[in-house]
Amino acid sequence: MTDGRAPAGDRTTTGDGATAGGLLVIGDVVTDVVARHRTALVHGTDTSARIRTLPGGAGANVACWAARSGCADVRLLARVGADSADWHRAALRRAGVRSLLAVDEEAPTATVVALVDSTAERTFLTDSGAVLRLSPDDWSPSMLDGVAHLHLSGYLLFAETSRATALLALREARSRRIPVSVDPASAGFLAELGADRFLAAVEGADLLLPNADEARLLTGLPEPADAAAKLSLQVGRVVVTLGEDGALLAAAGAVTGHIPAVQAGGAVDSTGAGDAFTGGFLAARLAGADAASAAVAGCRAGAEAVTTVGGRPGP
Repeated sequence: MTDGRAPAGDRTTTGDGATAGGLLVIGDVVTDVVARHRTALVHGTDTSARIRTLPGGAGANVACWAARSGCADVRLLARVGADSADWHRAALRRAGVRSLLAVDEEAPTATVVALVDSTAERTFLTDSGAVLRLSPDDWSPSMLDGVAHLHLSGYLLFAETSRATALLALREARSRRIPVSVDPASAGFLAELGADRFLAAVEGADLLLPNADEARLLTGLPEPADAAAKLSLQVGRVVVTLGEDGALLAAAGAVTGHIPAVQAGGAVDSTGAGDAFTGGFLAARLAGADAASAAVAGCRAGAEAVTTVGGRPGP
């Protein structure tokens, strides 16, 4: 069951041609256990670490960063376990996100153990839990009422049930001429699914937001710029995030821009940096920014994210 429905409403056009309306994110809510260790992990014994349990999940992170970046109407559809539904709902509310959470009485909320080393690089151990059980019964076309953009977390595409739900939403958005973006989400899971299956699933999306590793996997090309250009022949617009090297923009088979990164001081955790970029980018686009200006906003959010432990904005 879901605990809310989006309000009905019509999209309107602002004076600068931008479409005023909400952002609906369909994705994942996760309980993150973030372990920051200064020294290399020592097999078979203890390694000192600073450990925190925080709300996370790629889709939820994107929604929270979009709200942080100025989007006034952000909604999130995801599936969580009854074990922590209230905690996650409260965290989303504090972040300014309207939650449309399906509560699972059988599977627990997804959990990710994020191992973060002294360079702020993270490695994930993932238990998908309730995430991949998001079902068509959890979806209603009314969730798109008043929405100007739909964003799908690629994590949903890695299992049959959640993939069917994501594609239902994508088709409904297309029928309403609502733009759709997709984040491939995980190079590891993407490799297991296969590039061809992923690209077939996202056919009809308007925007793809891979990182460099994901772009390489999806195209077989070693250079991110070449990969971005190739992907933009299949999806109308592509933005490839490059971490400390910023982001590449591509459309119609060509790279159209390289946006430099915003330098972050005191990076502590790269968890959620790509989600922050996506949230900042989408919020700026909904406010009427062009792609290059939106990418600058995304880089700014990404730079803030790495100075915060976990994948969500700080207080």
